[in-house]
This record gives sequence, structure tokens and C-alpha cells, in this order.
Amino acid sequence: MTPPATPRLAVVLDAGDDAAFTHSALAAHAPHAGRITLHPAPGTTSDTALAGDLLFALGKPAHLPGRFPHGRPPLWEAASAWTSALAVTRLTVLRAHLLDDRRLQRLLALWRQTGIHLTLVVHRPRLTAALDRTLAGLPHTRTTILAAARALYGNDPAPPTDAGPAAAVTVGTGVEPERWLTLSPLDRLVSYDSPSPCTGFCSPDLIDWKHRPAPTPLTPAQAEEAARRIHTVTAHPQLAAALAATLFTGASFQQLATARSDDFHDAPALLALHDQARFTDGCATHPVPPWAIVFLRAATRYAHLTQATYLLAGPGERPAVLRLAEAAGLRPPQPPGAARKDTVVWDWREAQEAHGYYPLAATR
Repeated sequence: MTPPATPRLAVVLDAGDDAAFTHSALAAHAPHAGRITLHPAPGTTSDTALAGDLLFALGKPAHLPGRFPHGRPPLWEAASAWTSALAVTRLTVLRAHLLDDRRLQRLLALWRQTGIHLTLVVHRPRLTAALDRTLAGLPHTRTTILAAARALYGNDPAPPTDAGPAAAVTVGTGVEPERWLTLSPLDRLVSYDSPSPCTGFCSPDLIDWKHRPAPTPLTPAQAEEAARRIHTVTAHPQLAAALAATLFTGASFQQLATARSDDFHDAPALLALHDQARFTDGCATHPVPPWAIVFLRAATRYAHLTQATYLLAGPGERPAVLRLAEAAGLRPPQPPGAARKDTVVWDWREAQEAHGYYPLAATR
């Protein structure tokens, strides 16, 4: 998303701490319509906690798996990536008078990066010293009128009188074992192939599927459900994009790891995977289905903000991708008569094919 030349910044002064201001802001929360209402958790004072609250408002768990430099998970980078990818246009922040300089600067950085309409709601008659310092020299509007505040929140001009707080976003950490979504494109995720990435410029042609069968396309219902599950179980843009890419490429993790930060093109939506030694597919470009574009956009933005050279996942993150798939309830077809229904066998198809090519020696 290209930020506009003058992104909008507004302050709502709720002098009497009127519940109508808060309820209207919460009622405007509609991520599907590009509107987010952020209600910071009480008692927290860190900017990391505020980033977690923002991810939660976006429908994500406030956690990023993995190890990061200096021990700081890049939650703000993830929040910025998802805000841009999900086309969020309005962010309303309640209890802004409780935020210190550091957290206010984090919000302004997000505002500048994404071009959103940022509204800070101050539940007191005057701005705090931190807000005065933060807003000094920045063009912004102020209002004390409820109708004008509703317009800033993105409410309808005449919301129903019984409109209450928006329903809380439920963020799952997994699904029940009986609700597995079995998808054949995941068969090769743990393949034993070892394609090598390209180090120089490479703009490959569309894949022609000469070396292996094309993966079975997901039905519209499967694609919608898979996307919903991936969205709700992780805030990590790259891991989410890696799992989504597997579902339309049928590629192995090693092949996904060859994608560089510039290998996704938005218009038309194309993803390039590399195989310099032509171990599997050779270097090839895959069309990205509409449901998966948001994941690739978020991963591209996240890679830019974190200065990562890879697009989808790092070389050692295959366990994280498998854990993510299991948390989302996504698995490949399982061995016939599997003993346990709550576990996933990832490599049985690959092992079966390997045994067919290399028969085991007979034993006594």
C-alpha cells in the first residue's frame, strides 16, 4: 500500500469519559471493512504489549515463534505488514491519554508506514504532556462532538441506538482433532528434495509441470476455510505465507525456502521458486490464487521491514511451519488405518515413494 501524501490524524477529546464515545468506537470495529478499534490492555506500559494488542485486534495471536536479534520479537513489523496487507484504512485508539511517548511514537510510525486514518481518543478535557510533545508540528484535527467522532471511527451516520461494543475477536491456538482439513497439496511439504536457490537475477517462466503432477487445486470452500484457519493461528507473516504457498504450489519446504524477498509480484500475482540444479521443478513461477495474495503481500512487507533476504521461511523453520499447519488443523492425506486420530504423519507418502524406487533388502 502506498501511503497518501497527507495521511489523516485526528484527536477526539472525550472530556467527561462518556461511555457513548467508547461504545461507538468499539461498534465501529470491523476488520473485514478495514476498520480497527484498539483498546489497550489496562496496566501495560510497554510498546511490545501495545503491538500485541494491535495484533489481537487484527485477529492474530500476540506471539511470533522463533529467535530474533536482541531478543525482541518484531511484533510492530508484523502488525504493520498485516495492516497493509489486510487493507486496514482506519485505526481508532482508545485511552490514548494513558500512552507514553514511546508507544505514541510507535503508533505514529505505523501511521506513516501504512497511510491509515489514525484517531486518538483522549478521555479527559486536555491533552497529556506526552500527547502535546507527540503532536507538536503535526497537522491534525480535534473534536469534542460525538457525531464527528463517529464519523472518524467509521460508524454509519445514524447507528442504531442499541449498538453495543463490537464482538471480541476470538483467536484460536488450534482446532479439535476431529476437525482436520486434509489437503493433498501438503503431501510434499516434507519431501526429501534439496533444490538450491539462485544467487543472481532470475525471472523464471511459468511452471509447466513436466517433472511432477500439478497439485490438486483447492475447492472454493477449502480455500476459504484454509485461509481462515491460517489467519487465526499465527501473526507471523512469513510462516503464514509459506503454508499458504504450499497449498497452491505443492512444493516442499526446501523449495519454499528458495523464494527471495523480491520473488512475489503483485500485478499479476506471481510467486517465483528456484531450483538452480533442476532437482525438482527447476526455477519456475507460480500463479497466486486470489485467496493467497494477502499472505504474500504481508510476507513481502514484513521481509522489507525486517530486512530479511528470504520471503517465506528461513532454512531452519520447517518445524515451525509444520507446527503451524497442525495448529491450523491442516494435514496431508494420512496412512490408511492410522492408529491415532490426533497426530499427523507428514512423510508417509514420501517414504512410500522412496521405498518404491529403492526397495528395502529382504530380511530373514
